[in-house]
Amino acid sequence: MHLAVIAAVFPVIFLGELPDKTMFASLVMATQGRPVAVWAGAAGAFVVHVTIAVTLGVSLFHLLPHRVVDGVVAALFLFGAGYAYAESRKGEEVVVAVAGHGRVMSTAFVVIFLAEWGDLTQILTANLAAHYHAPLSVATGALAALWVVAAIAVASGQGVLRFVDLPTVRRVTAVVLVLLAAWAVWSAVR
Repeated sequence: MHLAVIAAVFPVIFLGELPDKTMFASLVMATQGRPVAVWAGAAGAFVVHVTIAVTLGVSLFHLLPHRVVDGVVAALFLFGAGYAYAESRKGEEVVVAVAGHGRVMSTAFVVIFLAEWGDLTQILTANLAAHYHAPLSVATGALAALWVVAAIAVASGQGVLRFVDLPTVRRVTAVVLVLLAAWAVWSAVR
């Protein structure tokens, strides 16, 4: 294990993930009242993605056309936007009452797992693994950064509800996801 590589990878991935959609998704899911379960689900998804990026990411991204990746990402964003909007129309009490720890954790895992495909930090992790030729060190640095960002997001999720109600948070999430889908489509066609 190379501490210098871990120290070099951590800030790159941390800064790449900080304003990312997965941080926002973790924050929104944490408003449901189960931040530890959201973090655990997100952390598990990040483990899978870092593993994929470090071991197979470099070759996969060279095989798949950039437009295909962007198109799939756009479709997932639009699906997420529709889902967030539909959930915003439900009663707040129903959503909170139905979601147990296991369900919240699995939902967080699936949302983060899908959102991270072709994401900047996944591509960065694959590129850093190829550059440093130290997959374990790159994986450690990337995973630590992703877990810290997820912890920041879920810790601040409960505070958001003091100022904004849950349906409003979900509507804002839907708008953000539509904008991200538009960006992905624009990236695919340019």
